[in-house]
Amino acid sequence: MLPLPSSSSSISRKKYDVFLSFRGEDTRKNFTDHLYEALIRNGIHTFRDDPKLETGEEIAPELFKAIQQSWCSIIIFSETYAFSSWCLEELAEIVKQKNEKRLEVFPIFYKVDPSDLRKQKGKVEEAFVEHEERYKEDKNKVQNWRNALTQVANIKGFHLNNRHEAEFIGDIVKKLSVKLCETYPVAATDELIGISSRLKELYSKMEIGEDDIRVIGICAMGGIGKTTLARVMYDQMSSHFEGKSFLADVRKVSKKCGLVHLQKQLLTQTLLDGDFNFSDVYEGNAIIRHRLSHK
Repeated sequence: MLPLPSSSSSISRKKYDVFLSFRGEDTRKNFTDHLYEALIRNGIHTFRDDPKLETGEEIAPELFKAIQQSWCSIIIFSETYAFSSWCLEELAEIVKQKNEKRLEVFPIFYKVDPSDLRKQKGKVEEAFVEHEERYKEDKNKVQNWRNALTQVANIKGFHLNNRHEAEFIGDIVKKLSVKLCETYPVAATDELIGISSRLKELYSKMEIGEDDIRVIGICAMGGIGKTTLARVMYDQMSSHFEGKSFLADVRKVSKKCGLVHLQKQLLTQTLLDGDFNFSDVYEGNAIIRHRLSHK
């Protein structure tokens, strides 16, 4: 069951859903790029730094600000992540925001062993030998990086192992979508008396994140807010689905405009394509089966 979000967990004031932290030369043009595109496709507003920002040695102020304006950070630990002072400075700020502002953190262990990060051995140890030599006048900085790395490496994260990357990314996006749905505020509907408890019950029936088809009926006498309840739930969840449609007042609309009108509305909203030219229900059924069968 997904708990109904409280106002304290609201992301309504955050500019970004996700801040991506990664080593550009390891994953920018492959894994990170694919993950970023998948997040955007699923309506998850994600910050990814501009490659031009990496030309300087010090972390750009824009990145600190973006971290502070994000609901969560996804950290992609790759083979040479710890060699980058830029990445480690970013990581330290992420941990600071986690500890002070409750920033959510989701580590991805991309072709690395999390125990190497926790114990700081192997290539990670090599990286810190270089940092300690380079910053021998500022030992506190390097120790801060070590502490941040250990803390995040102890968080349960996503492990690539030997999985196909497309499947792995799909799993990450699905689970993150569920987490985001839990945070959506209901403050805009507070004036609707009793809707919070009804939304909570509806969430429990939805079991968001399960890979199945779910049909839920809301049964009650007319005029008590069934359509409003369904609409609020749709508004909160719809951005995380590839295809979505809300058909309100089906009986009333079908009597006035016909079922073909509703079929075209369903196809147009789900596929974002308004060019459907059919005139009878049976043809509409065939088109719906064909066009939506792979969604």
